[in-house]
Amino acid sequence: MATMRFNLSIMKTLHLKKRGCFLLKLLCLVVLVLIFCEFLIYYVVIFQCHWPEVKIEAHRGSKQSSTSVVKAMFLSDTHLLGEIKGHWLDKLRREWQMERAFQTALSLLQPDIVFILGDVFDEGKWSSSQAWADDVRRFQKMFWHPVHIDLMVVVGNHDIGFHYEMTTYKLKRFAKVFNFTAGKLVSRKGVNFVMVNSVALEGDGCTICSRAEAKLIKLSQKLNCSQQEQHHSNKRCSDVEQLPASEPILLQHYPLYRRNDAECTGEDSALPEEKKIPFKEKYDVLSKEASQKLLWWFHPRLILSGHTHSACEVLHKGKIPEISVPSFSWRNRNNPSFIMGSITPTDFSLHKCFLPLESTVVTIYCTAGALLVVLILAYLQLLNPPFYFAQHLIRKHKAV
Repeated sequence: MATMRFNLSIMKTLHLKKRGCFLLKLLCLVVLVLIFCEFLIYYVVIFQCHWPEVKIEAHRGSKQSSTSVVKAMFLSDTHLLGEIKGHWLDKLRREWQMERAFQTALSLLQPDIVFILGDVFDEGKWSSSQAWADDVRRFQKMFWHPVHIDLMVVVGNHDIGFHYEMTTYKLKRFAKVFNFTAGKLVSRKGVNFVMVNSVALEGDGCTICSRAEAKLIKLSQKLNCSQQEQHHSNKRCSDVEQLPASEPILLQHYPLYRRNDAECTGEDSALPEEKKIPFKEKYDVLSKEASQKLLWWFHPRLILSGHTHSACEVLHKGKIPEISVPSFSWRNRNNPSFIMGSITPTDFSLHKCFLPLESTVVTIYCTAGALLVVLILAYLQLLNPPFYFAQHLIRKHKAV
């Protein structure tokens, strides 16, 4: 009798040990899937991105090297959810995705400067002082960057409202956090970036609009004077601050005027049924007048914009390329991306870096979940004939 009890005790102990071992393996599978989908997948995908090569001229009085190339990242429309429309679970998920993607990109790619082309927040046009402070705190955590990498932010309509919602208070609130002005010049290694408040280019003579245009005109004069040959005398330029003699790159939230996205191509362009929908001036794109003014004032060699959440590339005046940068948020796209630019004072080269597809992450989770269910049913010997193989593997494991 004692021997029988001893044997039963041993069998019970072995059974509990095997069950614990099985549960531990299931837990390990869950943890591995979580680590891959929430951390490692960003490294796997972004590691495949690379900085494009650009021509480096070795004349103009000084020898240039790779150190004279500005490595710039451009992303747009992060739309951090606010307290009014943002569900806590949606905010948690989307912000984690963007934080991991951004931090991974900084770690692997090491850009010199990062530009966000507007609509940083989703409810900046509505948010109270407290809600704004909370949104800013979350932004600074998500988009933390080391001191040697500059982060510059362009204002968008969701940050301060459309023209009819825009106020001086909202502009100052945004400017205080991001050190942004209506027409801001950023120069790095002889490359000029002009950051424009495109929301203020309504052209109706409002106070904010008039100040913005005056600032842009003054900045265009400085740039145009700096590009003139030194031997060319111009009284208007005699007392103007000299800037790097390089055609600027224009950065703004609204795209320049175009009728629609019909000519846009690529896997991250607008959906086919959306491409032929006409764009509304001063809402979807800048007005024709404002677009012509910017081209006339700055003669840019490249324009980058956001707002549409989809990719597009168009030529203005047959020679000036404009790149619409898609949204960086999985809430707006299944395939977010950002632009990598290698830029010198005379040339540039761009490359698009896609982030992990959300559909891929969902598929991995669903596959892992289905596998877990099969393994548990097999362990409990509750499978139907088509799953005998899995059940056989479990039984084999038990016998070991």
